[in-house]
Amino acid sequence: MDGDGGRLDRPKARRRSPLPRWDPEAFGKASERIARFLGTGRFIAWMTAIVALWLLWNILAPPRLRFDPFPFIFLTLMLSLQASYSAPLILLAQYRQADRDRVNLEQDRKQNERSIADTEFLTREIAALRTGLGEVATRDWLRDQLADLRQGPDGGRSAPRPGGHGEPRLSEERDH
Repeated sequence: MDGDGGRLDRPKARRRSPLPRWDPEAFGKASERIARFLGTGRFIAWMTAIVALWLLWNILAPPRLRFDPFPFIFLTLMLSLQASYSAPLILLAQYRQADRDRVNLEQDRKQNERSIADTEFLTREIAALRTGLGEVATRDWLRDQLADLRQGPDGGRSAPRPGGHGEPRLSEERDH
């Protein structure tokens, strides 16, 4: 066998193509810049000025200096050429934008799913805390219980304890 041509354990050498190599990303970015320019008022103003100058020159210039007489066939050809290039460039730019939009939409969807999961988790945690708080004696509940005990079974008409100066007062400062 000649060289590595028959060997299966090694990749074949790349063939050189006679065609120029294009970077698809660079070409896509250039097409987007062109498409962005084609959609501006500046482009329309420039195109209108060029067409107006073209028509004025070929109508008002001396006959020997006119390069596109009345039916303006060359102008029609140039406008058709411009349109035939701009349409695919605009489509390419739209496809690239649609791909970016699709990726952004997918990222937004995943972020929304994470947010919903986090919200549901926090909701469950808050519910668990509320349930737990229902079983804990709060300061207000303790005050109510102490007030009920102070009043006693006869509604607060009980006599002072022997040897005491009445029931001890609970100060508000101790609770804070």
